[in-house]
Amino acid sequence: MTQDLFGELLPEPTRENLMEGAVVLRRFALAAAGQLLNDIQQVTAQAPFRHMKTPSGHTMSVAMSCCGEQGWVTDSRGYRYQSEDPASGHPWPAMPESFRNLAGEAAAAGGFAGFETDACLINRYQPGAKMGLHQDKDEQDFSQPIVSVSLGLPVVFQFGGLKRNERPLRVPLAHGDVVVWGGPARLRYHGVLTLKAGGHPLTGACRYNLTFRRAR
Repeated sequence: MTQDLFGELLPEPTRENLMEGAVVLRRFALAAAGQLLNDIQQVTAQAPFRHMKTPSGHTMSVAMSCCGEQGWVTDSRGYRYQSEDPASGHPWPAMPESFRNLAGEAAAAGGFAGFETDACLINRYQPGAKMGLHQDKDEQDFSQPIVSVSLGLPVVFQFGGLKRNERPLRVPLAHGDVVVWGGPARLRYHGVLTLKAGGHPLTGACRYNLTFRRAR
């Protein structure tokens, strides 16, 4: 058993293999959840959540922010990473130490030691929000894994194949779960089904997702 910030005993994390190169680390982020949520508030006070538009003009249902050396953005110019927040023109907020530490530890636990993230996407899902199947392919080095942390309301994560039309696995994710994928699974399509209404004692009526990447 481990302890959270308040000294409460927490169940030990477990590892669930999805396929070669992809694992779910159940409850891996539970002990750090309070600090992670505090740091989300600090980051988004500097770079507020916003609903970005895709190149086709579709407004995303998920609200986003970023921190780290690089941030992911989408607009009429396309999908890309850049070092400045387009809303302010200033550099993205520095990545909190709690984020960086968890990303490295989770990547190592998932089989990808030595991962050093330079970009964290912070996604806020409210009831009705979803993320369609997509590939993470705007990064320069596909040998680096993706680390995705769930906080708050539960959701169903979809993990598909290397083609969009391959039937995806449906993976329920709860508060504190972390998904890590890389290697042969790095370019698999993935997404999130529509978030159902509910309440969580730490996040209220929403879910936060931290997605760590090596952009450059």
